[in-house]
Amino acid sequence: MNFSELARRRRSVRLYSGSPVPEEDLDRILKTGLLAPSSRNIRSVELIAVRDRDTLEALSRCKCAGAAMLAQASCAVVVLGDTLRSDVWIEDTSIVMTYMQLQAVDLDIGSCWVQCRLRSGGDATCEENVRKLLQIPEHYAVEAILSLGMPAQDPEPAEEPVLTSPPVHHEQF
Repeated sequence: MNFSELARRRRSVRLYSGSPVPEEDLDRILKTGLLAPSSRNIRSVELIAVRDRDTLEALSRCKCAGAAMLAQASCAVVVLGDTLRSDVWIEDTSIVMTYMQLQAVDLDIGSCWVQCRLRSGGDATCEENVRKLLQIPEHYAVEAILSLGMPAQDPEPAEEPVLTSPPVHHEQF
């Protein structure tokens, strides 16, 4: 599949079949994420792979809305930025998330980006809830969680955008 088709097939998948994501596929997703470019090649991103059912269930309640699919996911990847090593950890973690999502599509694995940074988790922030649950040191920021599972349905690819009107401008705004 070419890259344009891969990008069109990347959809947020929130319903999973219950079949496990093979370990070698999870390893490929993690490795591909770590291939992502980083500012000044600092490599300030760290990942926590989670397969434990109780932990996935707890992660599904880490924020007020938008994380429920984690309870049914085969696994999840928590993406962290080391704030002491890089001032652009948000950008670096976002690129890692995108690389992992595209690799998941290539492996026919469903994924969904669960935003943590700047999200409410009830009495605490989502980030605080995840930090406590996974014992994450204070100087690591929790950007997001990538939910992974074998899709229960095959979503239609996105329509190719038309470039003759906004949001694309040529030469000037």
